[in-house]
Amino acid sequence: AWADRHLDEDLAPGTPTTPPEVDEVSEVAEVAKVADATDGAVVVSEDGQGPFGQRVTIGRHVLVADEPLPLGQDTGPSPYDLLLAGLGACTSMTLRMYAERKEWPLERVTVALRHSRIHARDCEDCETESGHLDRIDRVVTLQGDLDDEQRARLLEIADRCPVHRTLHAEVSVRTELATG
Repeated sequence: AWADRHLDEDLAPGTPTTPPEVDEVSEVAEVAKVADATDGAVVVSEDGQGPFGQRVTIGRHVLVADEPLPLGQDTGPSPYDLLLAGLGACTSMTLRMYAERKEWPLERVTVALRHSRIHARDCEDCETESGHLDRIDRVVTLQGDLDDEQRARLLEIADRCPVHRTLHAEVSVRTELATG
């Protein structure tokens, strides 16, 4: 039952579930050197799998990212897919922690997310009035013997997960060119 929470039931047969193997030991050493130098930061580097294929190194975890066809080769999730994965994982974990602290009978959380670009005029609760804006639709499914009040409270808590708060906050991204 525990493992079922982590399996993708919609995975097509034959779809790779692990990132491609790195051919050269020196390449692995280089990624490790960069990760050490950046104090455990997420490190993204081109993986040679088509024009946009990327290797994402997060500590001891390695993922792949790519653009879907026809731009990329669809060897991994797109950058927006990874963003949605972060929000979905944080939402689920936050709800799990809250329910356990309250000792509520939450059996399973599933979060489905979709990213789209919409016209600002189509958004009732947005400050931007012209042009386009990004929208994330998030559907939370809660399984367990929860009453309506508990379900409503968990839905409120979903908007308080740290990644959700980061997406709604003013974010400063500082970019610099590496030396050496």
